[in-house]
Amino acid sequence: MEIQVFNLQGEAVGKAELPAEVFGIKPSAHFLHEIVTQYLNNRRRWSAHTKTRSEVSGGGHKPWRQKHTGRARAGSIRSPLWRKGGIVFGPRTVELRFKRTEVPRKKSRIALAQALSVQAAAGKLKVVSALSFDGAKTGQVVTALRTLEAGRRVLVVVDQLDRNLVVAARNIPDVRILLASHLNAYEVLRCATLIVTQAALEKIRSRWN
Repeated sequence: MEIQVFNLQGEAVGKAELPAEVFGIKPSAHFLHEIVTQYLNNRRRWSAHTKTRSEVSGGGHKPWRQKHTGRARAGSIRSPLWRKGGIVFGPRTVELRFKRTEVPRKKSRIALAQALSVQAAAGKLKVVSALSFDGAKTGQVVTALRTLEAGRRVLVVVDQLDRNLVVAARNIPDVRILLASHLNAYEVLRCATLIVTQAALEKIRSRWN
C-alpha cells in the first residue's frame, strides 16, 4: 500500500509505504466498540457519592416511643425507608475508584491497527513530509490545514512535540496534536482528518516491528 506525501504547500513530494498489517486489516465494529468503551470508562471522572444512614445529618433521637402509638416502629428519621434518609447500595467514590479496567497491550495494538485501517480506507489519512514553522503563528497552521484540505476535528500525529506547532495550534478549535507513541484507537476514530508526518509514520510502523 502506498500513499502520496505532501508538503505544507499542498504539493506531492513523494510516496510513503503503508504496511498492510497496520493500515490494511479488516476492522471489527464490535471489537472497536469494546475498546473505545473501555477507554472512555477509564477516562471518566467518578464523582457520585451517596450517603448512608450513618452519614446523613440528624436522626439522633427516636421519632416516637416504641409502643402504643398506632404507628410502625421507627428508630431514626434517617432510615433508608424515610424521605431524605440514607441511600442503600448507592454509588460511592471509594468503590468507584476500582472500576478502572486495563486494556491488554495486544488488544490495544489490534484496535489501533483497525482504526488506522478505517481512516486509510475512507481517505481521511494524509501524510506530510514535515510540520515545521518559523514561529508560533496560528495563521500559519490554519493556512497549512486549508491547503491540505483538512476539515473539522483534525488530529495531527508527530514524532516529537514542536513548541511552535503546539502553541500555534492550541488556539484552533477541534485540532489536536498527539505523539505517535501516545496514539490510540479512540483518538484515531474520533477525528475527521488524520494528518501524520513521515517521521511519525515510521514510529507507528516500528511499534509493530
